[in-house]
Amino acid sequence: MDLEEFRVRGKEMVDYICEYMNSLNKKRVTADVEPCYLRNLLPSEAPEEPEDWDKIMDDVNSKIMPGVTHWQHPRFHAYFPSGNSYPSILGDMLSDAIGCIGFSWAASPACTELETIVMDWFGKAIGLPTDFITSTRGSRGGGVIQSSASECVLVSMLAARNQAIKYLKKNNPHKDDIFFLPKLVAYCSKEAHSCVEKAAMILLVKLRVLEPDENGSLRGETLRKAMKDDEVLGLLPFFVSTTLGSTASCSFDNLPEIGPVCKKQPSTWLHVDGAYAGNSFICPELKYLMDGIEYADSFNTNPNKWLLVNFDCSCLWVRDRMRLTGALVVDPLYLQHANSDETIDYRHWGIPLSRRFRSLKMWFVIRKYGLSGLQKYIRNHIRLAKYFESLVKKDNRFEVVNDVKLGLVCFRLYGPDAVNRNLLAKINVSGKLHMIPSMVKGKYIIRFCVVAENAVDADIEYAWSVVTTHADEMMTKPVTPDAIVRAPLTRQKSRRFSFTRSVSREIYKRTMSKSNLHDGATPILIPDDETDSPNNEEEQVVDVEVTTTNGYPDDDEVFAKDFNDFSITESKITPKELAL
Repeated sequence: MDLEEFRVRGKEMVDYICEYMNSLNKKRVTADVEPCYLRNLLPSEAPEEPEDWDKIMDDVNSKIMPGVTHWQHPRFHAYFPSGNSYPSILGDMLSDAIGCIGFSWAASPACTELETIVMDWFGKAIGLPTDFITSTRGSRGGGVIQSSASECVLVSMLAARNQAIKYLKKNNPHKDDIFFLPKLVAYCSKEAHSCVEKAAMILLVKLRVLEPDENGSLRGETLRKAMKDDEVLGLLPFFVSTTLGSTASCSFDNLPEIGPVCKKQPSTWLHVDGAYAGNSFICPELKYLMDGIEYADSFNTNPNKWLLVNFDCSCLWVRDRMRLTGALVVDPLYLQHANSDETIDYRHWGIPLSRRFRSLKMWFVIRKYGLSGLQKYIRNHIRLAKYFESLVKKDNRFEVVNDVKLGLVCFRLYGPDAVNRNLLAKINVSGKLHMIPSMVKGKYIIRFCVVAENAVDADIEYAWSVVTTHADEMMTKPVTPDAIVRAPLTRQKSRRFSFTRSVSREIYKRTMSKSNLHDGATPILIPDDETDSPNNEEEQVVDVEVTTTNGYPDDDEVFAKDFNDFSITESKITPKELAL
């Protein structure tokens, strides 16, 4: 493709993107395809000769698009927002065209310097302590753009591990670093994201998952007691990962209590993960949600969630950048340059050497919307979430389980978890909405998150009508085991329920460990009695030995009884009585 063809095709692609975005509401939210569908549609070998661009785009329409889950769809309410906007797309286009690899200031001065400036802009807008702002006189802190919150947590834990080992080596200077790993223990709440568990696995350190209070908040006394117990065992508390706005229910850990507990420890790093909620702190009325941030050693939030910046873009600030880079500096001769003493080289702030010019898209978004425009966008999402909450509360068959502070509503039907599993499965299979489950206060709940940039009241009303229509159908029809939405016995048909989170018993049991974190990305899985063997033919029924009652598996019989008892009696007793 030469310059002139690119000029034409580039304009066509912009038109294609505009048409895609404009017609999303006419599409099914989730893909209606089987696993490995694409392998059957595309050649098994790469083409030897160049192909015509029009043919490539025909395949995009006929083969790729049918397998896309439309995260920008106004009916997509499953996860937190996947940030996107036209200024951000244009910023990424320009970044891709420039194509620099900004591992050091010398590699591309603008790439490094704009990142520092944009991180300072955003940090000030959030209201972070001045210690975290690079431009503050005498500051040792600063910000860096990472790929994801997972990477932010990992590099923060790595820096904390390095700090803790240095502390322990004071009394054992001749010991290798690996000698101290068994002594290190990190902490997080059960409401923390599973990336904390993954980081601990990568870094070979212990992780204690602590129980939050009834509101999903990790409390200071719980942490203090856990640390004391571990110190008795000769362990060193070295890292605490807290959450402001958990994935499961948007709960907030109690930083004013946790912070002082960490400060009393000789070498404990306090990290604050605000991947979703942290963006909202640009609104003055929401800054109270970050009370206690002055105790933090590091903080992250994802503009690619709730600030209209497309993935990947996760912002990490540290109070002392030397403690971060001290764990990551590798400085071969070929990467050194004459200005290294006066500039920031972001290759020392993270795992990869190569770095994209990601600050461009943030710069475009912040300038085009202004802080006032971004605040308006966030406030609208919060207003719509409160509207959805009000609709749920008006229907005495449902309850709201979380404290709705931002854009997430956790709700459920009064009654057994099985009823709510079936309701969610039916809604998702319909393709009219997409939501995911989680566990809140020991209950299986459905998460409804406001996601679309330009969401309006009508979108909320439509979503609630879909929910209530399926609930009405469930209430009026007695349920038999055959009617339960679950993966059928045939492999082919079971694939159609890929969005219901239906799995084998074996997989389900593996997910029920105490360390399993309710992060939304880790599915709250629906157990099935059926197992699926890869050796079976497409339409072969899998023979499974299960205990049955009246010809049905016991679990189905219990589900049907629970559901029908609920359906029959719900109009005769109050919801509170039903919940008991």
